[in-house]
Amino acid sequence: MPFASRLTRSPLSFERDRAAEAEELFSDLAPELRELLGGTAGCSPYLKGLMEKEAEWLRPAISGNPEAALAEEFARITPVSLADLPSELRRAKRRVALLAGLADLGGVWCLEEVTGALTRLADIAVDLAMQRLVAEEIRRGKIPGATNDDIENAAGMVALAMGKMGAGELNYSSDIDLICLFDESRYEPDDAMEARSALIRATRKMAAMLNDRTAEGYVFRTDLRLRPDAAVTPVCISMGAAELYYEAEGRTWERAAYIKARPCAGDIAAGEQFLERLRPFVWRKHLDFAAIQDAHDMRLRIREHKGLHGPIEVAGHNIKLGQGGIREIEFFTQTRQLIAGGRDESLRDRTTVGGLRALAAKTWVPEDVAEELIDHYREHREIEHRLQMVGDAQTQILPGTEEGLARIAAMMGEGDVAPWRDRLRDRLERVEGLTNDFFAPDAASERPELSEAAREIVEGWTGYPALRSERGRAIFKRLEPELLDRMRRAANMEEALTQFDGFLKGLPAGVQLFSLFEANPQLVDLIVDICATAPGLASYLSRNAGVLDAVLGGSFFAPWPGKPALEADLARLLERAGDYEAALIAARRWAKEWKFRVGVHHLRGLVDASEAAGQYADVAGAVLGALWPIVQGEFARRYGPCPGKGAVVLGMGSLGAERLNAQSDLDLIVIYDADGQEFSEGKKPIASRAYYAKLTQALITALSAPMPEGMLYEVDMRLRPSGRQGPVATSVQSFESYQMEEAWTWEHLALTRARPVAGCADLADRVEAIRLKVLEAKGGGDAVLHELAQMRARIFAAKAPDGDWEAKVGPGRLQDIELLAQSFALRAGVPARKVEAQLRAGPRGGFVTREEGEQLATAYRFLWRLQAGGRLLSEKRLDMAAIGEGGRAFLLRETGLDDLDALAARLNEVTTETAAIVDRVLEG
Repeated sequence: MPFASRLTRSPLSFERDRAAEAEELFSDLAPELRELLGGTAGCSPYLKGLMEKEAEWLRPAISGNPEAALAEEFARITPVSLADLPSELRRAKRRVALLAGLADLGGVWCLEEVTGALTRLADIAVDLAMQRLVAEEIRRGKIPGATNDDIENAAGMVALAMGKMGAGELNYSSDIDLICLFDESRYEPDDAMEARSALIRATRKMAAMLNDRTAEGYVFRTDLRLRPDAAVTPVCISMGAAELYYEAEGRTWERAAYIKARPCAGDIAAGEQFLERLRPFVWRKHLDFAAIQDAHDMRLRIREHKGLHGPIEVAGHNIKLGQGGIREIEFFTQTRQLIAGGRDESLRDRTTVGGLRALAAKTWVPEDVAEELIDHYREHREIEHRLQMVGDAQTQILPGTEEGLARIAAMMGEGDVAPWRDRLRDRLERVEGLTNDFFAPDAASERPELSEAAREIVEGWTGYPALRSERGRAIFKRLEPELLDRMRRAANMEEALTQFDGFLKGLPAGVQLFSLFEANPQLVDLIVDICATAPGLASYLSRNAGVLDAVLGGSFFAPWPGKPALEADLARLLERAGDYEAALIAARRWAKEWKFRVGVHHLRGLVDASEAAGQYADVAGAVLGALWPIVQGEFARRYGPCPGKGAVVLGMGSLGAERLNAQSDLDLIVIYDADGQEFSEGKKPIASRAYYAKLTQALITALSAPMPEGMLYEVDMRLRPSGRQGPVATSVQSFESYQMEEAWTWEHLALTRARPVAGCADLADRVEAIRLKVLEAKGGGDAVLHELAQMRARIFAAKAPDGDWEAKVGPGRLQDIELLAQSFALRAGVPARKVEAQLRAGPRGGFVTREEGEQLATAYRFLWRLQAGGRLLSEKRLDMAAIGEGGRAFLLRETGLDDLDALAARLNEVTTETAAIVDRVLEG
């Protein structure tokens, strides 16, 4: 679409004589274009000078499509030689600056189109200068091993565009911030220093070509000082040296700078790989609320250095760095991105507007606040552009005189400066109000009155590792009064305080977590709730405080997503992991967060014990399904792909029945089908039987190996054929023959709950067919009940109930009911795996009466609530005194009873009645 037909506004002529001269010069153009040119010339001496210098180029550029004119100019300079490049780049800068200025003032281009055009020019200028100068070094033989083929990627050198250039947001008279690096891995060690010297020379010459002001002007003021340790390092450093610096000494402001970093010239691929390696430095794996204090301190330092304190006055105000200015909005956005971007890649948008919208989409910023800040940001940037258009000065300071303000207002089409100034002051104050509360920490309140016992606990906190640093103590001092005040609302404050004391004592460090609490008071409520109710969960939190990040993800209290959604979420996460170890760490972090979510939902009554059991099983199933192919892939790198048809992982026991609790381990069996293939086909071929045994062990290690994030699950393989004496992986042929010819009744009972959880689908179908065949063939006769009775006696002899509140082991308890349920499934030959479904097979098969079946099911539900609740509350055996008043209240709520006496009576009644039913069944 032609330029003229897209005009939506025009500046007012501030100096009529200048405007008239411009209108006369372009009298051959359409009236609306003359009005724009005249108004622009009447406000900006700089743009008037460009109009006169580039008049012949400008006429066709604004008579047609401005995007086409821009593209033609970029195409014109691309083939220019090194000798002519300085002059031609300056000509291009004049033309693009003029076109962008007119498109901006006339409303033809929006802010992003204006800044995008300026950024594209900067990209092309840097890339051309770098290529031409590196080519000269290659021609002179100064870069070892480099040929003309290396010119296009600048012999491994890359310029990272930082700041506004990196985000595509260059302002009208912006300097450009670059970090120049080179990929030292391209060179032999003996040649790297010589190449480094040549690339340093090329970088210096490039900066001078762009930066130096000549009779033809300049291209871009170029700043190379954002590089690591700029005071002592050369202008181009190796990527390896840069990585070492950021790993050892990188600061929060450098992390924030890399949000916008983008390879813009030279070896783009190497630059992208460098940024990917730097990702853990920029984007922390946990929510990083400590960045708020760093950003606040940085804001204060800038204001102090620039003298920008005091009430907001428009005259002389710094629209960028001053209160309510552009930098406030950028800090507000970038700090939130640093907080959460490590966990959510959708928040890593380089642009300010895009970043705010992404944050709003994930509820980190209210949508109305984000849109209002975007509106203010765009208005501020337009004012910034007009300040710079007047004389091509890199300034963000509003004029200090009424006349100067009137010129800027006129550039924005405002004839009356007073209302324009008032609106701008309102905008600045509004931005200050929206952003300041986020950064400025509240002053510490007074500590509430405490009992002597509580005071002794609190006074002991100062020696804990989490409070060793001055910064950690300062944040906690602000946090402590509110924390203690909420503790006082617990059922028993001293019990809750004791649990919090254990939590605090177990923390290795405190700054990040205390910052998290300070920025999110709802987490203080949650931690108090957990400490007042579930000491086991509090102890878990002290070792895994990072799981609290998940609470702030926006969907923590949403309905359960289901296993398919969990599998997809984990698969996406593991796909982004850089290597095998990173995948194992990521899986551990993911599983911890989801298991913590289940525990909190159970604790708060959002799900019952039965729902929680299924959700824990969903998490375990997703982990196994996602890790099994990763383990196989890593194993295949050494020994080749799986021989034959592959393997299937069977979940046994509680996993097979989809009924886990907060501390369940996993019972697994691995079955394979080598299909006659005797050896694997890889770098180190091994026999198929050994292959699958080692692969199974690799899976066990992947799940249970202690890592920085702990272990995923303890694994129990004792339910495999022949138990501890049998191989850890069994061929499908051996599995079938063993089950049909050698297995004990207890192994057939265990098979009633076997469920494929990972691996080859065809093989899983075959194993399921074998399972059904075994159930049909082995459930008849009296042998099942006879052997079950013997097994039950051995269990009771080996392990008595663990305390007065034992719900699992012992006559009439969970294990007793589960074994009876499995016998129903085996004797009836039904495929049901879940305990409730197996119990229903009892009355249908005539093994128990309908009334007895209902009694067993009711007893099972009661005992499971007690067991699952106890495993959530405590990592040890259930001790009603140890779990405290809050824990006891939780268990009473779970079981629907009024007090502990009633709970004890109900437990005794249920186990007695259930044991009697089991005895009767086993006696035949």
